[in-house]
Amino acid sequence: MSNENRNRGYAGMLNEAGTAKKNTRKKKGSQKPVQKNAGRQQNNKQQNNKQQNNKQQNSKQQSSKQQITKLQSSKQQSTKQQTLKQSNTRLQPAARPSKPVRQAKTARTKKPQSQAAAHSVLKEVVTRPVRNVMKHGRRSDSRLKIIPLGGLEQIGMNITAFEYEDSIVVVDCGLSFPEDDMLGIDLVIPDVTYLKENISKVKGFVITHGHEDHIGALPYVLREINVPIYSTRLTLALITNKLREHNLVNSTKLKEVRHGQVINLGDFAIEFIKTNHSIQDASALAIYSPVGIVVHTGDFKVDYTPVYGDAIDLQRFAEIGRKGVLALMCDSTNAERPGFTMSERTVGRVFDNLFSEYRTSRIIIATFASNVDRVQQIINTAYRFGRKVAVEGRSMVNVISTAAELGYLRIPDQTLIESDEVRNYPDDKVVLITTGSQGESMAALSRMAANIHRKITIKPNDTIIFSSHPIPGNEKAVSKVINELYMKGAKVIFQDAHVSGHACQEEIKLIYSLVRPKYSIPVHGEYRHLTAQKQLVEDLGIPKENIFILSSGNVLELDGQNAMVTGSVHTGAILVDGLGVGDVGNIVLKDRQHLAEDGIMIVVMTLERHSNVVLAGPDIVSRGFVYVRESEDLMEHARDAVEEALEKCIDKGVTDWSRIKTEVKDALSNYVWKRTKRSPMILPIIMEA
Repeated sequence: MSNENRNRGYAGMLNEAGTAKKNTRKKKGSQKPVQKNAGRQQNNKQQNNKQQNNKQQNSKQQSSKQQITKLQSSKQQSTKQQTLKQSNTRLQPAARPSKPVRQAKTARTKKPQSQAAAHSVLKEVVTRPVRNVMKHGRRSDSRLKIIPLGGLEQIGMNITAFEYEDSIVVVDCGLSFPEDDMLGIDLVIPDVTYLKENISKVKGFVITHGHEDHIGALPYVLREINVPIYSTRLTLALITNKLREHNLVNSTKLKEVRHGQVINLGDFAIEFIKTNHSIQDASALAIYSPVGIVVHTGDFKVDYTPVYGDAIDLQRFAEIGRKGVLALMCDSTNAERPGFTMSERTVGRVFDNLFSEYRTSRIIIATFASNVDRVQQIINTAYRFGRKVAVEGRSMVNVISTAAELGYLRIPDQTLIESDEVRNYPDDKVVLITTGSQGESMAALSRMAANIHRKITIKPNDTIIFSSHPIPGNEKAVSKVINELYMKGAKVIFQDAHVSGHACQEEIKLIYSLVRPKYSIPVHGEYRHLTAQKQLVEDLGIPKENIFILSSGNVLELDGQNAMVTGSVHTGAILVDGLGVGDVGNIVLKDRQHLAEDGIMIVVMTLERHSNVVLAGPDIVSRGFVYVRESEDLMEHARDAVEEALEKCIDKGVTDWSRIKTEVKDALSNYVWKRTKRSPMILPIIMEA
């Protein structure tokens, strides 16, 4: 029966009971006292009616112990009234037996309301994670551990572990690019020894967005820590492309998450919050732990007019802030820049002006491969000016293909052409989007500038637009490419065609004002960037002792009341060289640096097995030290120094080949230093005969 029908029946019952009660009062006013026998008969008849009514009530109220108790109490009262033999006993009102019925009906009418309220409370618990979760009804003394395994005091290689008791959740897993002194190294990934030692606790990777410094290390780390990956749609698609190259797609669980959705991983519940960045589907994270809420912004900026999708969800940041946030981990990359970061749409207007100014030139635009919004605006401008668009660079092609398939990139029909077809169009009818904005030696633009690109050759009439800013550390490489382009007569534009994807000072202040955390943990940046955010946070009123500038490996423990750095775990950098992961360490790098700086001299000699008599040599081979044909005198005297050292060893009766090698190496090194003031690597080789 619906609530409406129940209420209607309940109202009708009340009306009937009221009418009966009114009539009974009229009868009572005119009724005379009755005799004892008549009173007994009337009471017996009334008792029978009550018993029938009670039976009906019992059949209807079997599920309610409380109502049964009330009915039994009413029955006892009626029995007591039956035994009274006083002469002035009067008849009970006819409506009296209906009173328990009204109570039962009232209870049944209110029951659906209580169920609805309980359902509402349950829904609130499910959709909004609760802080300070207690296990087995008891307060836990465990602490939340925040352990950055990379990404601090540097640009790139972002990875942070959140640990509570038997649960570890890892946020991001990125790579960084090699420094100038890392000769021959392709990539640098974080050392995840701590995660391998606690593999049973790791519940999954949670990825904020699809840039290389946040997803690039996953194919290497997943070989040893194969746990599910949670992220948004475009980010998962880019991760899938990387895993496909390493044959890891089938063995990896990828879980798509929407903005506003909450996932449960062990003792943690993690909510994805919509943000803006230089790539689509970027997210901040609200990490609900038994100790409190930690908000991790990821890489973000506040863009009220994004090219695609919605603006950052500032309302949700404020709602979480009203709940009470334990700590905020905020992006520090642009913490030194005052004001606000410009909207991505402003770059589109710059492109319109440049295309209008250089109508007769072939335009080549270098930008980040992952900046889908930037690529969209280039395509829009090219379409308006009637130009075809070609894409060059493997990573650029992969990202554009993936974004177009998922609907994040809208390309008009017959706008894209292959790079092989560029030569078939006039210069004023084509635009080339390429990689190499950071001066990478093997990127497409760098190869064009060095005249080693197979398909594209830079011409004097070309206009090259750098739609990016150099990442700290890449300035020299970018400057080198720009100089090479100028030497070929091209026009190079590297200003006003880029906006950052990171928050400046006022946006950082805005997030802190909305979230209102107890503790501040600046992340994502070099030490100077972290310090700049610390100064901003102090101006907002957060005490100095509540601001933690961590180093990679530090263990920050929080219990809701206090926070402190209690120790550190093993961290570091794993070098990737070709297919080798971790097989190149500091010793190998030092050897490479030594070879690069001073070259090598190899001494080859043949000795008799028992007598150590020199049967052949010594012969000296030099690489990277001097040009032998122009230094014959130097090489001849170097050979004399080696022969002299061998003779001394024979005269002393030295038979240990290791000692002989050491004597030869020292003698040759001393001679070369005296003659050239250089210290080439010397490698003695003894052949046995």
